[in-house]
Amino acid sequence: MSLTLLYRGKNVRFSMQLTKLHWLSALCAFALISGLIVHLIVSNKLQPNSEKYQLSSQDKITQPHPEQPIITALTIKLAELQSQVLRLNALGDRLADNANIPTNEFNFSQLPASGGPVSKDFPVTDKTFEQLFSEIENFENSINHEEKQLQMLESVTFGHHIQNNSYLSGRPIAKGWLSSYYGVRKDPFNGKPTMHKGVDFADKEDTAIIATASGVVTWASKRYGYGLLVEINHGDGLTTRYGHSKKLLVNVGDVVNKGQAIARMGSTGRSTGSHVHYEILKNNKQINPIKFVYRKGK
Repeated sequence: MSLTLLYRGKNVRFSMQLTKLHWLSALCAFALISGLIVHLIVSNKLQPNSEKYQLSSQDKITQPHPEQPIITALTIKLAELQSQVLRLNALGDRLADNANIPTNEFNFSQLPASGGPVSKDFPVTDKTFEQLFSEIENFENSINHEEKQLQMLESVTFGHHIQNNSYLSGRPIAKGWLSSYYGVRKDPFNGKPTMHKGVDFADKEDTAIIATASGVVTWASKRYGYGLLVEINHGDGLTTRYGHSKKLLVNVGDVVNKGQAIARMGSTGRSTGSHVHYEILKNNKQINPIKFVYRKGK
């Protein structure tokens, strides 16, 4: 026995003849698939509404909060204000330390005492956010004003400190010996008479080079002939130079104290050995440092 399938479409026409074995096999396969589908539905394993097909809380798409942009802006502004407060605390600590104020009397790292009754919760509205932004802006302006005042106080305080300690005296090293004087001498490289516009102090490498007065660093880098050079402005037209260093310990703009280590002795630049070339300039012109080297400090 055979079964003939005939299909006739608009533009297509074909026929297929199936034997008894073919169509019985197809019928059995269809019956097996239908039974399997019914079994899965009954056993609740193929139900679209079962837990297997539901999104977990982690899989669900989180919708942004309607106030998310405002919250983000407030978070950024808060971080900026925190940075400003940290700078003010550091500046305040520096000024308090310089003024010898006891930490138990004035501590910038601790919040001032405060208190008051418990206030009721207030509703959050668009007007609340506007008021909050306005108060933050006023607070930021207040911080900026306080920062300028502290910076001005710092400038005055350290300006007085420099003025009180800008008296030039002593040697630019704590130990070592005077190895070359100011004036005409034989050049160590070509043997010809040449003007030596400073004095040299020799010692072993890495010996500390110290400032002979307080001032502001105006040069801290290489300079032709000097090697690694530190130059300090002490006010009143006086400047000191410290040449041939192995390593510099200060930067341009630093405020240095009298006796502070500013470099390590070496032999950079036009040098024959470990020493410091020390110059004093008065109105940008080198003068003999000897009288200042043996000058008694105030």
